[in-house]
Amino acid sequence: MSESENTVYFLPLGGSGEIGMNLNLYGFGPEEDRKWIIVDCGVTFGDLTTPGVDVIMPDPRFIEERKHQLLGIVLTHAHEDHMGAVAYLWERLRCPIWATPFTAYLMRDRLAERGLSNEAKVREISLTGRFDIGPFDLELITLTHSIPEPNGLAIRTPAGLILHTGDWKIDPEPLIGAPTDPEAIKALGREGILAMVCDSTNVFTPGEAGSEAGVRESLTKVIAEQKGKVAIAAFASNVARLETAILAAEANGRRVCLVGRSMHRMAGAAKSVGLLQSCAPFVEEEEAGYFPSDKIAFVCTGSQGEPRAALSRIADRSHRNVTLTEGDTVIFSSRVIPGNERSIYDLMNRLALRGVKIITERDRHIHVSGHPCRDELKQMYEWAKPKVAIPVHGEARHLIEHAAYAKQLGVPSAVIPSNGSLIAINADGARIIDEAPAGRLHLDGNFIVDAEASSMRERRKMAYGGAISVALAVSGKGEIVSGPDLRALGVPDTGGDDMDEFLDALADAAERAFAKMGNKARRDEDEVEEVVRQAVRREANRLWGKKPVVEAMVLMV
Repeated sequence: MSESENTVYFLPLGGSGEIGMNLNLYGFGPEEDRKWIIVDCGVTFGDLTTPGVDVIMPDPRFIEERKHQLLGIVLTHAHEDHMGAVAYLWERLRCPIWATPFTAYLMRDRLAERGLSNEAKVREISLTGRFDIGPFDLELITLTHSIPEPNGLAIRTPAGLILHTGDWKIDPEPLIGAPTDPEAIKALGREGILAMVCDSTNVFTPGEAGSEAGVRESLTKVIAEQKGKVAIAAFASNVARLETAILAAEANGRRVCLVGRSMHRMAGAAKSVGLLQSCAPFVEEEEAGYFPSDKIAFVCTGSQGEPRAALSRIADRSHRNVTLTEGDTVIFSSRVIPGNERSIYDLMNRLALRGVKIITERDRHIHVSGHPCRDELKQMYEWAKPKVAIPVHGEARHLIEHAAYAKQLGVPSAVIPSNGSLIAINADGARIIDEAPAGRLHLDGNFIVDAEASSMRERRKMAYGGAISVALAVSGKGEIVSGPDLRALGVPDTGGDDMDEFLDALADAAERAFAKMGNKARRDEDEVEEVVRQAVRREANRLWGKKPVVEAMVLMV
């Protein structure tokens, strides 16, 4: 048997060395005709380092160049970091999509937004379903997570079996959906798992993540203690938490109003698969104001301080229908995602200044993680007994710790991937054999651009040092006939004549630089622009201590 016949290949293009933006490739066959499937295709979100960019996704260049060998996309669940990039990237890949009913509902909704409903086909698969895609025999394994229908994926190939966990935890009382299926995982272990590709998010956290049932009980008590209006901020995709918030409010005689587009979208998806059936009809935003303060509860998006989400608009009093004032309460039934601290605390301060009471997971037991802590990882390795541990879904420190922990638990070996690591897995173990391109793409307005595009570098520079434009007109004899005229953006204005003096100094620097040029060079538009640009930038740095972005425009007359 050749190496290509006894080897399965794993290639993460996102989600290894970071939390979020998962995109994983599995391949089988000889390199010239290797068949590939994608498992998950998600996004992450922009921050202060990506001004103007809200959505970031993996660069699929490697598989795009081989899309004639791509058989399809399989989604483990419906979180944005696992499916949010599909609609943006599908036209580059053009392959079928497999998903369970809840995930398929949301996937079709996203494709419709991009005008792809008639082109991209979503093939619905049943829970615990088993199906073939080329040489891949795929079986869904029931797990628990913070969203309906989370699945592990048993990937059988002629080279052996891989278990891809996706996101998971062990929740004995998941409230929505079936509990984790240990017998199915044990059966895979007896069959023989070459490698387990496993979630690393909470590898540093001892114990267990905890059950949603405990959150429901606690949240019901917390709401009972409040007298005014109550708003519960949570991740819209956590449908178990959405149901918990609704039932906890109803148990205290409050009707529920969903606030935020994502909340309505998730509620619609949940109802399409038979969830949320016992809840009373939701109150429309326009009607919520007619309810007494102690008879209404708002379930809102924006728990991470997102500026355009519902809760931020409520805090700014810019929401059309919902207001919170002194005596009201906001319950943050979510965790602080690293990197979002500043925006979340700013949101909380804006609410507090309006007299709104804030309750977080630090105050009461109102949140549990959807990812496995150390005891749950230990249990999973005891069930699965893989020959190789391949940690994913974590930053470098998570992956390194996970690999070490797996070895402590008796796993013979572990491989720590980075995005772009091509890993060969067979009966002899696993090893990194090559590196593939694995960059990032930015959704910049209506355009998808490379993360390293010059536009983003320029935008970062402008965010730091502002921008200055300088314009002048030059005659055919090489003489300045108008200008230099300067305009500045993002340059500090201390009042008085300081700004005029600053711009005059920059104009003088431009004239001096022009005067030093030879006659022939003065009649070269491109050369004049570059000389003037550099002179203005140097002078700005000398006077201000920063190097702004400078654009010079020369008109030859």
